[in-house]
Amino acid sequence: MRLILILLCSFPVFADDSEMPQEQQLAISYIKALTSHDYDELATFYGRDSVFNDATAGRSYTGGRHIIDFFERAHRGVLEYDFNIEHMFNTGSLVVMIGNYHFKGPGEQFGKPGKIIDVAIPGVTTLNLDVNRHRVNKHIDYIDYQTMSDQLAAQ
Repeated sequence: MRLILILLCSFPVFADDSEMPQEQQLAISYIKALTSHDYDELATFYGRDSVFNDATAGRSYTGGRHIIDFFERAHRGVLEYDFNIEHMFNTGSLVVMIGNYHFKGPGEQFGKPGKIIDVAIPGVTTLNLDVNRHRVNKHIDYIDYQTMSDQLAAQ
């Protein structure tokens, strides 16, 4: 019986969010604000020099106001939006998140008028953060748009 108790006590306890590095906690808070369309909260993460870059689409926006304007246009009418993070790590202020972006919404934005589309797009998001100022200095997305095209073709 003592052996079982010793073995149980020797296994690591799963970490809760408070044991996650500060950079990763900030990244999760940011992604939650982004995917819940909480633009007031999202604005607190940006400064005038913040940059959002969709590297695979070749689009870049600088400054909180311009970034939020872009997200408001891009997410207009979206019914569901989330980022299922499969792996996350950081080195200092750089946080890398690998997963799938899930969108469900009006097909007009995707060339499918009158339809509701539902896609899960593999992607990598990197964030350069300033934890002390609670800021996202740079957000870069690398999205698998070929997979998105393939999914849209089937809908």
